[in-house]
Amino acid sequence: MYAIVEYNGNQYKVEKDAVLTFAKINDAKEGDTITIDKVLLVSDGDKVSVGTPYVSGAKVTVEVGNTFRDRKILVLKYKAKKDYHRLHGHRDSFTDVKVKDITVA
Repeated sequence: MYAIVEYNGNQYKVEKDAVLTFAKINDAKEGDTITIDKVLLVSDGDKVSVGTPYVSGAKVTVEVGNTFRDRKILVLKYKAKKDYHRLHGHRDSFTDVKVKDITVA
């Protein structure tokens, strides 16, 4: 059984007991439980429920895990013959979550 959920503007494919990496969840601490009710699709073997836009009564429960930062990405801007170059670094923050349960009403 799997589901496709929308959380913080991103879509994720979740399966029971899977550990996923979400974009940073600011309002939850490690060990908290979050219920996601924006479920776009639920598949239970041969039966598939597709929402318009969300499946009514479907919920996914996840447990918040560790929050970490990814490796640094370097962006270089350069213009030839103009003596212009700029190096900019960026690191995204992510949160590990573990899917506890997928329920369909």
